[in-house]
Amino acid sequence: MVWSLLRIFLFVALVGAAAWGAGMLLEAEGGVRISVADTELTLGALESVVALVVLVIVTWLGFKAVGFVIAFLRFLNGDETAITRYFARNRERKGYDALAEGMMAVASGDGRLALTKASKAERYLKRPDLTTLLTAQAAEMAGDKAKAELAYKKLLQDDRTRFVGVRGIMRQKLLDGDTDTALKLAERAFALKPKHEETQDVLLALQAGQHDWSGARKTLSAKLKHGFLPRDVHRRRDAVLALGEARDIVEENASIEAREKAIAANKMSPDLVPAAVMASDSYVAEGKPKYATRVIRKAWEAAPHPDLAAAFARIVPDETPDRRIVRFGALTNMHRENSETRLLQAELRIAAEDFPAARKALGDLAETDPTARTLTIMAAIERGAGADDAVVKGWLARALTARRDPQWVCDKCQTSHRAWAPTCENCDGFDTLAWTRPPEGVSSMLTGAEMLPLIVGQIAAPEEAEDEVETIEVTASPDVKGAAVPEGNSDKPIANADAPPASISVEDAVVDDVDPGQKKDAT
Repeated sequence: MVWSLLRIFLFVALVGAAAWGAGMLLEAEGGVRISVADTELTLGALESVVALVVLVIVTWLGFKAVGFVIAFLRFLNGDETAITRYFARNRERKGYDALAEGMMAVASGDGRLALTKASKAERYLKRPDLTTLLTAQAAEMAGDKAKAELAYKKLLQDDRTRFVGVRGIMRQKLLDGDTDTALKLAERAFALKPKHEETQDVLLALQAGQHDWSGARKTLSAKLKHGFLPRDVHRRRDAVLALGEARDIVEENASIEAREKAIAANKMSPDLVPAAVMASDSYVAEGKPKYATRVIRKAWEAAPHPDLAAAFARIVPDETPDRRIVRFGALTNMHRENSETRLLQAELRIAAEDFPAARKALGDLAETDPTARTLTIMAAIERGAGADDAVVKGWLARALTARRDPQWVCDKCQTSHRAWAPTCENCDGFDTLAWTRPPEGVSSMLTGAEMLPLIVGQIAAPEEAEDEVETIEVTASPDVKGAAVPEGNSDKPIANADAPPASISVEDAVVDDVDPGQKKDAT
């Protein structure tokens, strides 16, 4: 700072002195008289200025000559590089200036200018460890992939720059969609610098995307070891990876190993819904319903979810609706005001054909949160209570255009998924799926078995007629065996509204949400 201020002061002083001198020369009538020994020289004003400029140039050349003489003397004294350093000093200055300008061009997004400055810097500096990286970055910005890749390959030849070269080529392969090569390069980059956070993230995502669960768990442990991941987040993501491995094993029919891994995943993260569901099914397969119940209750306590209710129903698949209501009290007594709990209670009452209780359990959800699932349940209640067909169809028509219920939605790209998965099927993001409502801009107009989550029924023609029945299809959870709507004339109300509507039944009483593309079992 002091030196900078001193330089500014000297510059101002020199400018002032030059201005004063020029003024004096202009005012002098006889010009400038120079007398050396017996020689006397008189210069006019213009001649004096020219002479001053020449004097400055000669002085500068004199300093250069003195510097060269000193370098030559050092060379004679044994310093073999003294003369080389003397001539290279100016080249280095120009080279570093070009390097700085190239870096500024990269920062500002001017790829072409950055390439030009990189070429100039390389010509002056002869430092490929510095200039090649700038060339690669500038070529990437300018869209010259071939030149960028060539530059990165040059960086592989030097131990100091090998990691940068591997990382650069890896990024190019990712942009090209060559995930196989990118994975190999990411593994190599991770081996060179295991503490590099970005490399860890890329490697983890690639390993998870290719279902290399064991490798991904090692990478995740490295993130924890080097302090880039909180311990609680590590436990959850490790559970996600273990669950992904268990799912793959299930597909390979290795059921015993899959059960063990699913149970282990649930222990690592009890609030992870897919892990709880899979662990519960594993306990049921082992003949341990109490353990399955405990797992579902703990997960439900964390956050109610329809998949948990479906898994809870599968623990005792053949119980009566009344006994099911009692058993489900272990869930419904928690989070009573939660919409998922209220919907579940309504569905249980519908299965027991207690439609007033179902309406009471549903409460005002049809007004405060009119989703497709809620409105469909209202249609089932109205049908079971003997309402006119027009009323039932009105509720179903509203359900067709209602906003969607929560689904597994990717936090990064907002893509909805028919079922949970460790990675997003659209953007390959790892552990990005969350149970939430899809974006408002996504249409909820679905049809057929992929639309409504409760009823599989018919509105039949009168008995004496042989016309085809009109079918209204909806989806149910994988453990719901369906419900039939009472038969009646579509143009008039049910003849005996007080008769038990035995044709409406939801045997498993657990209904999944509206989920685009998700096919549910219904009979």
